[in-house]
Formats: sequence, structure tokens, C-alpha cells
Amino acid sequence: MKKFFNKVIVITGAGSGMGRSYVQAFAKLGAHFALNDYDADALKETVAELKREHPQLKVISSAFDVSHQDAMERFAEDVQRELGGADVVINNAGVEGLGQPTWATPSQSYRRVMDINFFGVVHGTQAFLPQLLEKSEGAVVNISSIFGLIGPPNHSDYSASKFAVRGFTEALMVELLNTSISVHLVHPGGIDTNIARAEQSQAFSQKYLTTSPDDIVDYVIDAIRHKKARIVYGNDALKTWLGSIFVPLKWLIRLVWRDMRDVIDQRNYPARGNGKSH
Repeated sequence: MKKFFNKVIVITGAGSGMGRSYVQAFAKLGAHFALNDYDADALKETVAELKREHPQLKVISSAFDVSHQDAMERFAEDVQRELGGADVVINNAGVEGLGQPTWATPSQSYRRVMDINFFGVVHGTQAFLPQLLEKSEGAVVNISSIFGLIGPPNHSDYSASKFAVRGFTEALMVELLNTSISVHLVHPGGIDTNIARAEQSQAFSQKYLTTSPDDIVDYVIDAIRHKKARIVYGNDALKTWLGSIFVPLKWLIRLVWRDMRDVIDQRNYPARGNGKSH
């Protein structure tokens, strides 16, 4: 897809961060929108800004939790009825994990993160695929993470969800190979958004989350135009990707620990969790 003028762009998690940046960027290209976010107030702010700056563009919005399949299906029905169906679907909504080591992370946290980060992507993809297949061209953009390339300490819940997005999307690429739909898998590096809100995440945020969301959004849009399947961009993204490919796992886990040990909460670690032995 080379041009986005008059195309309908579906964006989940559009209330802030990369989601809002996607709206701003596609609006400049003349696209129309179907927007979602769990935070109703943040979503209203995005919509108000869009209508103020681009009153000629069509927009519908719905505040709901993407882990709720029924809500996503109703949203897709609204998009079909009011906008004529989706052309691009960006499954962007996501949450951080608990920020604790595996043994201190309750099963409820894994379920919550998987429900939103993984099943939210599945629901968005499945709900809108029939609409995309009806068009002469379309695109699905699923947001994983560089933590879908490596497994970092204190992020097993989040990382598991992003590896799941990766596997799901790579399988989807094969299934849609001979169709008019391009599928894109995004592995953002350290993007400066408000996803890391917990107190124990602040040191991590200050060290890693430094890339502007506007920068990665511009990069993703260009990648859609050129049908680039894997999109790796942001602070530490390239070195993480290369490390995941070329560095043996027994060395990679030590490198990851050394890089992150000063910015994670180690209060729940046993005495040997100092990186000197395994």
C-alpha cells in the first residue's frame, strides 16, 4: 500500500504514545479513522485533537478492553457500517507486566498481560480480516517488542506475550502470502511512551525509553509502503535483534543480565541473583 488518502485506519491503543502518533501521522496523509483505547478520557483527547486539526476526516471511536472479543467484533461491525470497512489495522494496544521475577509474578499477571497484549492482537486481526480481504489491498500491523526477540529479567509476563505476538504474526504472514494483504511485525525498541508506569519501572524507563514515538511511526508507515515484513526500530533495537540472531544463548543471557541488572527490582531475588553465577 503506497498511499493512505481516504483509507480507513483502525488503531487500538490510540489514546496516547505510539497510538496517538499513528493518528497524527496518518491524518497528515488524508486517512480516516476507527480508534480504540481502554482509557476513555485519553481517547476523547485524541479524537478532539484530530477533529480540531483535520475536521474533514471521518473518525469513529470506541473505548473498550481489547481482550474482550465481543467488544472487538462490535467495533468491527461499526467500522463496516459507518466507514465501509478497514484498509489498515494496527493492533497497538498493550500494557506492561508486573516488573518482578518469575517466582514473584502471580499467574493472574500472566493472564492479564496475555489477554491484552496477545489476545487483543488476535481479536483485532480476526475481527477485521474479512473486511481487509474484501479490499483490493490491505495491511495488518501487529506490535511485538524487542522483548519478543530476547527474554529480559523481570519481564517474563510481558516478554511471553510479545513472543506470542511474534509467532502469531509470522504464521499469519505465511497464511496470507498469496493475498492482497501485507502483514507487518513491529519490534519497537525503547520508545518514549507512558507504558512503564509502575514505580519499579522508572529506572528502566529513564535508561531505555528514549526514542520518540513519532520517529518509529514514520518508520513503520514507510515500511508498510515497501511491504517490509519485520520492522525493528528504536533505542537498542538493532543490537538486540542482531544479538538474538548471532550470539549463542548461553552468552546472550549473561549480556542481557549485565545490561539490565541495575534497572530492575531485585528485592525478590535470592542471594545468588547477582549475576556472578547461574
